[in-house]
Amino acid sequence: MIWSLLAVVVLVLLAACVEVSEKPKEEREPAEANQESEPAKVEESKDIEYSDGNKKPVGEEVALEGLTVHYINVGQGDSTLLEFDGFSMLIDAGNWNSKEAVDYLKQQEIKDIDIVVGTHPDADHIGQLAQVIGEFEIGEVWMSGNTSSSNTFLNVLQAIEASGSDYVEPRSGDVFDVGSMKIEVLYPDEITGSANEESVSLKMTYGDVRFVFTGDAGIKQEQEMIDSGMDLDAEILHLGHHGSNTSTSSAFLEAVTPEVAIYSAGDDNSYGHPHAEVIAAVENAGAKVYGTDVNGTILVKTDGKSYNVEIQQEGVPTEGENRCIDLNVASSAELQGISGIGKTYAQAIIDQRPFESVEELLDIKGIGQGTLSAIQEQGLACVGG
Repeated sequence: MIWSLLAVVVLVLLAACVEVSEKPKEEREPAEANQESEPAKVEESKDIEYSDGNKKPVGEEVALEGLTVHYINVGQGDSTLLEFDGFSMLIDAGNWNSKEAVDYLKQQEIKDIDIVVGTHPDADHIGQLAQVIGEFEIGEVWMSGNTSSSNTFLNVLQAIEASGSDYVEPRSGDVFDVGSMKIEVLYPDEITGSANEESVSLKMTYGDVRFVFTGDAGIKQEQEMIDSGMDLDAEILHLGHHGSNTSTSSAFLEAVTPEVAIYSAGDDNSYGHPHAEVIAAVENAGAKVYGTDVNGTILVKTDGKSYNVEIQQEGVPTEGENRCIDLNVASSAELQGISGIGKTYAQAIIDQRPFESVEELLDIKGIGQGTLSAIQEQGLACVGG
């Protein structure tokens, strides 16, 4: 039970398990959204189509009232609110030194939240989780089970104790049906203390529209998800680790095949998130990319058959100094994010550098003016010192 968890955890650096509840609270009336605070620009609308060219019908046995996924602009952190069929769910709660997540929930007139997920104990993901648990009625709190000695993490456990909310440590293969939403746990299967990498990763299916969230899981963990044999295919992918190159491998993109990719990052953050090569790889895979640093809070709305994306403001991901793959220092994998550059050309670039200008790519056998023009139009390739 939660009392025993916290008594032991506080004494031994928070390394205990608690009783697991496998069902969320009973259905409640949906909170009314504050329309003035929602993004208004409809950026993209898409019907779901399959390889045979037909639209797949929604199962008649489930009545879908609609899902809105709010990718909240919390600066350099993560927080996503899902509202559907009278239920609400929050995945992560922003950074410890800000209050955007709590403020946004209040703006949306949220009163209670059925499930709150802390994907891992980093302070940019559970930063405001204690406040969320303290200020809203919470049904269940899901966490990986990895611990931290930070005050932020201690405050979360104390908040869980005070609230009496149920505590769950989901594991890969677990499946939860919450109203019309199917939630599949992709990761972790077990924990070893690698908090970032063992982020709680989820696939959410609402009718025919699917979402994948992986927290800060890395490329190795993405491969383990692939190797598990679970179906990762989804229309909407939340890019791992704020668009860092520690996540979102080409193999994972191939497994998910997203149409839309969204990352959460702070404007002009010190980490250089998102990394240009990741954005290039996602775009080259055919997905449209949005980011909270340039687009503000992003909404994805769906009736289970089609979806649309709404943004607060126009913006190009990694616009500015971060949107550069330096020919003189980039790795082979990074270079392959440049339009028309495959493994062979990437190795040739490495062999022939340093370059004084992007135009010198014409000196590489096989790269002609057409390829160079495509590279220049993409605007990713640059030359540093």
